[in-house]
Amino acid sequence: MRASRATITTLDELSFDNRFVQSLPPDPETKNFRRQVSKACYSRVLPKPVSQPRLLAYSPELASELGLSKSLCESEDFRAVFSGNRLALGMDPYATCYGGHQFGNWAGQLGDGRAINLGEIVNKKGDRWALQLKGAGPTPYSRTADGLAVLRSSVREFLCSEAMYHLGVPTTRALSLITTGESVVRDMFYDGHPKNEPGAIVCRVAPSFTRFGNFQILSARGEKEVLKQLIDYTIQTDFPHLGEPSKKVYIKWFNEVCQKTAEMIVHWMRVGFVHGVMNTDNMSILGLTIDYGPYGWLEDYDPDWTPNTTDSGSRRYRFSHQPQIAQWNLFQLANAIHPIFENTDPLEEALHAYADFYQKGWHAMIAKKLGLKGFDPKTDETLMADLLTTLQLVETDMAIFYRGLAKMDVQPGNLNDIPDDRLLDPLRDAYYMPEQLTEEKTTQIANWLRQYQSRLCDEGSDNESRRTRMNAVNPKYVFRNYLAQLAIDKAEAGDPSMIQSLLECLRHPYDEQIDKEEYAKKRPDWARTRAGCSMLSCSS
Repeated sequence: MRASRATITTLDELSFDNRFVQSLPPDPETKNFRRQVSKACYSRVLPKPVSQPRLLAYSPELASELGLSKSLCESEDFRAVFSGNRLALGMDPYATCYGGHQFGNWAGQLGDGRAINLGEIVNKKGDRWALQLKGAGPTPYSRTADGLAVLRSSVREFLCSEAMYHLGVPTTRALSLITTGESVVRDMFYDGHPKNEPGAIVCRVAPSFTRFGNFQILSARGEKEVLKQLIDYTIQTDFPHLGEPSKKVYIKWFNEVCQKTAEMIVHWMRVGFVHGVMNTDNMSILGLTIDYGPYGWLEDYDPDWTPNTTDSGSRRYRFSHQPQIAQWNLFQLANAIHPIFENTDPLEEALHAYADFYQKGWHAMIAKKLGLKGFDPKTDETLMADLLTTLQLVETDMAIFYRGLAKMDVQPGNLNDIPDDRLLDPLRDAYYMPEQLTEEKTTQIANWLRQYQSRLCDEGSDNESRRTRMNAVNPKYVFRNYLAQLAIDKAEAGDPSMIQSLLECLRHPYDEQIDKEEYAKKRPDWARTRAGCSMLSCSS
């Protein structure tokens, strides 16, 4: 996205239009206490002031997009506003009401329990951006929680949001990471060992934070009139290209939501991202990755891996299951919005179309990862199925494997004349336990490599252009779980420098960065089972 050149000198110059609160019904109760909120889309609430806000990092690209200069981002007023200590002119803070299915079960009212929306701005180019503070205090939807966030989860959210953006994955963004100077009590693994942790706040930014759950709660309560208001508002504000709301446009809208969701999941699978908690309240209506909680990166290729300790038994949200879960969540959205449809057949057709969107997108994506000019069903169905089997023969680092595959030289001729060991040379850095490479498994991997090289020869791909194509979609740098934990450890000890170093590296994930090579290394043995590096809880 092109950055705006126009900058502002004070945060009071931001242009707020706050269309969400102006267009949709509010909670009539203005006091901030936990409660059920009916026939309303939001409750007004103020951020909780903090004692010692300190800016640890901000996103220069996003700041530029919003029209914020470097000096403004590094100012005392920036810290005050994006820690919740001051409201800039035009801000009208609120928390939204939504419900959701959590791990497959209806959970009733959930809502923004620790997220407070400051309002929506329109930048100099006319783009709309919603600003939201995560960890800024309790709201009517906080239930038994305090509405705060700790440094470890905030570091993970800030860095991963921006890492995903630079990877080309549809995502919400993160403008700033600010510590509060206050302690927050958390029991990280819910095992009876709570402790004080440093508090922090992330300013999240997106065109919209509307979730599937915003529609679900209204439908579950039979509030059809408000449901229609929210759908019409969403189409007019976030999908204006579809036209004014009508029965025909409602169908187009749901089709587009299905397509955008499929595109997002394809990108997750491309880079090895595992969301970890794909509840319906964590699904964006715009097909953006939202709510970076117990996520993880698939370092060694294990399709059954999930980073969420809460999900360790059923593995509902495991890597390989994400496409199916997305469709299940879309089905729940269809159930929620069907009261405004006279005929539900179009909804069912769109849900079936999701599978086609995803399958075509997945085929095209894997073809690009392999450097092919396109997907050929006659040969590539088998090639890709065999690839996924090959990746599981030994413990294989997914990111390093694909970058190594790009280095392979393909020469026309008798591929059987090349020894198995030599064929595997470009991939050796990808294997966590080289001793697993028995003669039998080496032969299996080499046979797939011959199959792959034969396909490339048939296509007539030259090595240089193939490498360029592959390195444009296969990142060298991803936000590895152990790197996140190292940055958190240092920040909690008072040294935030690794946050900035990682941010700079992750801004260029496809480039060779000589001074950042340590961030491209596979997971070290000490991180195999360490908390924060292998499994995480929802506690933050």
